[in-house]
Amino acid sequence: MARIIHLVRHGHHALLGRMLCGRMKGVELDELGNNEIARCAETITPSPTLIQSSPQRRCMQSACILAAYFQLPVEIVPALDELDYGEWTGRSFEDLGGDPRWSRWNRRRSTSRPPGGESMRALQKRVVGHLEQLRSDRDGETVIAVSHAEPIRAALLHYSRRQLDDFLSIEIDPASISTLSADHRGVQVRGINQRVPA
Repeated sequence: MARIIHLVRHGHHALLGRMLCGRMKGVELDELGNNEIARCAETITPSPTLIQSSPQRRCMQSACILAAYFQLPVEIVPALDELDYGEWTGRSFEDLGGDPRWSRWNRRRSTSRPPGGESMRALQKRVVGHLEQLRSDRDGETVIAVSHAEPIRAALLHYSRRQLDDFLSIEIDPASISTLSADHRGVQVRGINQRVPA
């Protein structure tokens, strides 16, 4: 029997689209983000038996909303953490636009990395490693893994058998759900960037 893994991106926060937050401390969901995740909980079926979260506050807040709805605890999983953006953490996208390293990063994710940060390949390795461990643990259960756009994108690229440089072809919106089906034969992508109803 297949295990279902829902990859849920955290909800909206006030710095979204303005600043590269990465692992910056103190980034919290705003009212919109809280509402998005509450609606997200209502769309997830079947009910999960396990809820996991990135250590970042915005993910933990999102996971706690889901956990309250499903009456489950939250397990904090470092493998689901955001990409470490190194020196770029906390910089505005407007500021980064003038940095040639930023341009190169957004063209060649497979061979570049943020200065002092983590490569996309290293990110993909840790996220996929965790998902493979989940796959082998128990059959027939549903797991919610709350994470960030880049880890979710990296996992979907891997299981879709696509290159890291194709990252822009996969959009991951706040509070969206991307679904994997996992069994002894492997992992199949069942849905990408499923949006919660407005």
